[in-house]
Amino acid sequence: MMRANRRQFLSVVMSSCLTTTVWAQSTKKAAAPDSTSRQPGKTANSPVGAKDPSELPKSEVEWKKALTPEQFKILRKKQTERAFTGKYWNSKRYGTYRCAGCGEALFESDTKFNSGTGWPSFWETIDNDRLIRQPDTSELPIRMEVVCKRCQGHLGHVFEDGPAPTGLRYCVNSAALKLEEKPAPPKTKAKTKTKP
Repeated sequence: MMRANRRQFLSVVMSSCLTTTVWAQSTKKAAAPDSTSRQPGKTANSPVGAKDPSELPKSEVEWKKALTPEQFKILRKKQTERAFTGKYWNSKRYGTYRCAGCGEALFESDTKFNSGTGWPSFWETIDNDRLIRQPDTSELPIRMEVVCKRCQGHLGHVFEDGPAPTGLRYCVNSAALKLEEKPAPPKTKAKTKTKP
C-alpha cells in the first residue's frame, strides 16, 4: 500500500516537473518575435483602468464586498463557471479584456477565438508579465493555471492546443473578465478590378 502511494506521489511530481519544463520551452518559442506575432507593449494598453495594488482588497471579507458572488467564487476560490454560460464565451465585441478583480489589461479581442469549449479563449496575452502560470494539481492530469499577477485572482488555464502563431489557448472564465469596449476598426473593402 505504501509503495503505491509513493509511486502515485512520484508520478504527480514528475508530471508536474515535465509540464513546467514543456511550458517554459513553449513560452520561449511563443515569446520569440517574428513577423507574424504581435509585439507586447506596442499596443495602447497601459493599466489606465487598473487599480493601484495598494487599493486592492486585502482580506476575504473585503474581496466579498468588492466582487459579485460569481466573481468571488472564481477569482478568489478558484472555481470554474459552467461551459457555455459565461457572458463572454461567444462575444464578438471589440476591445480589451481586463481582470474583473483589479482592472489589469490582459487580453485583446483580436486574439480571441472560438475554441468550441464554451469559455472565452485567447491565443496571446497583452503582456506575459501580467500573468502568473503555475501547475494546478487539483485534478489529474495536471494543468497550467493562469492567475492575474496584480491581484492573484484565478483566471482559468492555458493549454498548448491553440492556433498559430503561439499554439496556446488561454481558457478563461467570463466572470474573471471585464470587457472595456472600443470602437471596432473600420473594415477594409477588397479592391475589385474593373474591366477596361
